[in-house]
Amino acid sequence: MMLLISNDDGVLAPGLSALHKHLSQIDDTETMVVAPERNHSGASNSLTLEHPLRKHQLDNGFISVNGTPTDCVHLALNKLCSTPPKLVVSGINAGANMGDDVLYSGTVAAAMEGRFLGLPAVAVSLDGTEHYESAARYAKKLVEHLLVSPLEQHQVININVPDLPFEQIKGIKVTRLGKRHQAEMIEESIDPRGREIFWVGPPGHIADAGEGTDFHAVEHGYVSITPIKVDLTAIEQLPMVDKWLKEI
Repeated sequence: MMLLISNDDGVLAPGLSALHKHLSQIDDTETMVVAPERNHSGASNSLTLEHPLRKHQLDNGFISVNGTPTDCVHLALNKLCSTPPKLVVSGINAGANMGDDVLYSGTVAAAMEGRFLGLPAVAVSLDGTEHYESAARYAKKLVEHLLVSPLEQHQVININVPDLPFEQIKGIKVTRLGKRHQAEMIEESIDPRGREIFWVGPPGHIADAGEGTDFHAVEHGYVSITPIKVDLTAIEQLPMVDKWLKEI
């Protein structure tokens, strides 16, 4: 049984190594790691279309690709995997992917690409940069359960883990996505050559972190599990839009 592992922080990221180490311990499974050669945080579901993709195998067996997280999963599932994987696991991201963050996240996008191509998929993020072992242990536990008892198709499981020692994490909660305020302003500056440059500002502050949200669970020491639908259609809005069009 094969597991495909990817991420968006790059093939040398510590979270990827921790995830691979723990998933490799699952009985009767093999793992294949295909990840970007450099950090692609914020890449979302982008594909590389204007230049060819190249792969390179590292000494530890990981495969790096000069592309996005989506490229990596797309290439792996369509060309590199000799055996179809049972599951796609993306992470462990350095920093949480909660609320509106999932729209920009390369970590979530890698999992979504697995889902687009017909496989169950999981995205794993750590709300910090220290306790990757905690996140990896929870990822292993949840992946083992998914392999034995799969969930319905057409969804990605988004996991966010508090940046705490494993023993201090209180448990797991099923959550919905919270919300953020509008992103902060773009910073304008001048580079050393006198050219105008812009820096995208940090994410907006949290707007909805009420009980039941991913923000609330992680803040209170729980692992957050949020099922994400791939279909973005606002089904409940269709009658309203149809009525609006008839008024034209």
